[in-house]
Amino acid sequence: MSITVTTWSLEQTSPSDLRPAAEPAGDIRIVRAEVPSPEFSRFLYTAVGGDIRWTDRLGLTHAQWGEALARPGTETWVAYERGTPAGYVELEAQDEGSVEIVYFGLIPAFRGRRIGGHLLSCGTARAWDLAERWPGRTPTKRVWLHTCSKDGPYAMDNYLRRGFTLFDTRVEEEPEAAAPGPWPGAHG
Repeated sequence: MSITVTTWSLEQTSPSDLRPAAEPAGDIRIVRAEVPSPEFSRFLYTAVGGDIRWTDRLGLTHAQWGEALARPGTETWVAYERGTPAGYVELEAQDEGSVEIVYFGLIPAFRGRRIGGHLLSCGTARAWDLAERWPGRTPTKRVWLHTCSKDGPYAMDNYLRRGFTLFDTRVEEEPEAAAPGPWPGAHG
């Protein structure tokens, strides 16, 4: 059995495109995970994406996670509420001044509380100055990402409100897969 999935690609082509969200109420901090940790990154990936069918990285080995995180120009920024991880954004510098927001999202318990707009604003701002932190990189000329119809209901609206514009839409059939959750049986 298959499902139809629409994937939208969005971009900003100038730092002035960014429209930051207001900071949410409460004790929210956004901190860079400076030590690449496959264990922590896999935790974030499964906790954020488990209910919305993020599966592309589930088959990676520990070494493959480590390689992905250790690439120059790759950064992970984590939102914390009172010391508890709430979500994350993973950035990856690419050729010719592009930076991709590879992963972005919130753990389900933290969604709908205005943390996502703030986290996306901070992550996008960091993407625009990524070259300054990684010597030898071409200055950022474009920040881009993709989202799909399997993502949360507020994802696209958040991207558009932050100043991203649509540049590509694709519709494909994918095999239907159960949401894996952060661990087997977590959502059932």
